[in-house]
Amino acid sequence: MSKYNNNKVVHGGITFDSADERDYYLFLLDMQDKGILKIIKLQPTIELLPKFEKHGKRYQAITYTPDFLVEYAEDKRRVYIDFKGFETQQSVLRRKLFAYEVEEELLWIAKSKKYSETGFINYDTLKELRKKNKKQKVYNDQKQGVMSF
Repeated sequence: MSKYNNNKVVHGGITFDSADERDYYLFLLDMQDKGILKIIKLQPTIELLPKFEKHGKRYQAITYTPDFLVEYAEDKRRVYIDFKGFETQQSVLRRKLFAYEVEEELLWIAKSKKYSETGFINYDTLKELRKKNKKQKVYNDQKQGVMSF
């Protein structure tokens, strides 16, 4: 069990942090088989801030290791992909540093059968849909005179 209560899953000799992450990898492989993706790399590490020393104190480098790096066959565009169940303070900070330091795009992907035909959706889109859905539920409850706690 990982620190986020996911069970690690092994598929084809590759260990994934969750079954959902493995399923997304299989989804990417299908895209590669169809010729949409040229390259899929697992767990690429990007240095966001190099190690340094200041006032006699040494600081370690800050790195970010998303789950995948893909390159599209048609336009050679490279996109980093991180599969997210939820965000943490640390992941939000690393995402901001990534956006500042790295030219390529970083996508956070989540699993959602409710909001996506493929079962996978952009994490930010999912958050917005859930927020909108929650507001609509509160509005409907108020309209019907139901108390929400």
